[in-house]
Amino acid sequence: MQTSDFFRSRIDAMINLADPLAVLATRLPWDRIEAALAPMFERKDRTGQAKADVDLFGPSQVLVGAGRSNAGRPRLPIRLMTSLLYLKHSFNLSDEEVAQRWSENVLWQFFSGMEYYEHRLPCDATQIGRFRAVVGEAGLEELLKATIDTAVAIKAVKPKEFERVIVDTTVQEKAIAHPVDSRLLEIARHKVVSAARRAGIVLKQTYAKEGKALRRQAGGYAHAKQFKRLKRVVKRQRTILGVVMREVQRKWAAPEFSTDHPLALTEMMKWLERAERIRTQQRKDKNKLYALHAPEVECIGKGKARKPYEFGVKNAVVVTHKQGLMLGARTFPGNPYDGHILSAVLEQATNLTQDVNVPIKQVIADLGFRGPEVDADNPGVQIIHRGRIKRLSQQERRWLKRRQAVEPAIGHLKSDHRLDRCWLKGALGDAVHAGYNLRWLLRAVARLGIGPVFLCLLQMVLLAATAMLAALPTRGRHHALP
Repeated sequence: MQTSDFFRSRIDAMINLADPLAVLATRLPWDRIEAALAPMFERKDRTGQAKADVDLFGPSQVLVGAGRSNAGRPRLPIRLMTSLLYLKHSFNLSDEEVAQRWSENVLWQFFSGMEYYEHRLPCDATQIGRFRAVVGEAGLEELLKATIDTAVAIKAVKPKEFERVIVDTTVQEKAIAHPVDSRLLEIARHKVVSAARRAGIVLKQTYAKEGKALRRQAGGYAHAKQFKRLKRVVKRQRTILGVVMREVQRKWAAPEFSTDHPLALTEMMKWLERAERIRTQQRKDKNKLYALHAPEVECIGKGKARKPYEFGVKNAVVVTHKQGLMLGARTFPGNPYDGHILSAVLEQATNLTQDVNVPIKQVIADLGFRGPEVDADNPGVQIIHRGRIKRLSQQERRWLKRRQAVEPAIGHLKSDHRLDRCWLKGALGDAVHAGYNLRWLLRAVARLGIGPVFLCLLQMVLLAATAMLAALPTRGRHHALP
């Protein structure tokens, strides 16, 4: 033991080791998680570049920058960063909030593998985002797989239950404002002007004052349902956006134009391309752009009376039929038909449960998963939905009555695990799912009364010692009897 830790109490002496989170800290397969994620953080071999050099023997070529460099800041432990991701999505916190609460919570530090309490931030909040970007969707699937294997190991769910699952889809909305033509046109004008200024292009007129006034007029006309006046204002906004874009393109293509900021020029071309999509798209066009900062957003209609259209990405969820443990969660950009994504969803669930070696045999779904093409894409799997109710047996009809059990799971994902509104950037941010199974495991540990591993081993040793003492002969016991 180090001298600095001699006068400090260990965390395992400060907390209740029977707490569900403390139990999971000893039950999750941390070694396997670190082994799966470690290759993603290995330092890469660089090819280097040849440079001319002159020595005693004349000119020569020297290879510079090749090999693996150990320079740079050392990386934080993988278990620490993994536990922060678990805690973030389990308790619905932002990157800043989870780092702040970690510094104050002794139990969370024990879950992260710390031996002594440290009142400091575990890392900068931006490091959590960079770690999430490096591990990607494949790394997050490893975290989900670890929770499934832990549920089987502690006997919270029987492997036979994996044969029958419930599949449903929902929409994960993106953090964008409701798309309105006048607002998108004004933002596009502002983005193009700002990008041109950073690239060194001086515009004759930016229409900043007129653009602000037109946006205000459009809001008033829409509120008053004066649609002819609104249409005239939007037409003027398209006109001034086109004027600004054409002036930027003329000055950029001029032979005397030069810039000292190539990255700014690349960014300007990106905003010009998106602004052109905004300017030319019409109401009934396909593949429209609904947000300039999130071009991956799709308009998805789920048939809800209170919300006819949702703007985000389609998300599919797989849970077990009886216990509701999540076996898979995937996003599908492009708004595909529900039945066409079933094979991909089941493939992910099969990969995550490959250690259990129990194939999926029955799928309980809604009418979105019916059709001969869906049955042909999923051979060996029985798809049960109410469209074929007359051909179902009594047992299959009872199974179908539990299809609605997936709806509370989706509701908890949205309200408690950050699926309701995605604030992360790009399609990778949409694909992040971690935390639902951890909360499920916490409830299972509390319900079953499961203890940590070393306490279970201690109890087994004590029971064995007691049995051995009971088996030993006792001298003089009969003489002490009356």
